[in-house]
Amino acid sequence: MIVDDFHGDYEWAYFESVMKRVFPEKTFVAVPPSDPLMHIFFDVDQNVQIPGERHLNFNGAAYMQGPPHWRALYDDDGRLMVMANHNMDIGDAWEHADDPNYPLPFTKAAYELGVNYIIHAMTH
Repeated sequence: MIVDDFHGDYEWAYFESVMKRVFPEKTFVAVPPSDPLMHIFFDVDQNVQIPGERHLNFNGAAYMQGPPHWRALYDDDGRLMVMANHNMDIGDAWEHADDPNYPLPFTKAAYELGVNYIIHAMTH
């Protein structure tokens, strides 16, 4: 499961509390840059925060509610079960890929991450 487009501490706390009801024994962990998910096809730069269109100003700069977080729940064998893209809106970057006002570097990063997610899901 991939969760995207939620922002700030309040939304994270709510999401985490709901997931605790589903997986009471699991805790979200930060996905390290070395995780195979981040390199299975593209080398994902976790420093790129992918904003939604509503988070862009007129100059194409992003203003977000906090830093980007890639957090995950893994099963007991280390397999990825839930991926949470917090303080990002990857879906918006896909949606606005043909919009000349949406910055290309964000669309590129979103597609790279999406391709990695798909290939990882198909091969693990």
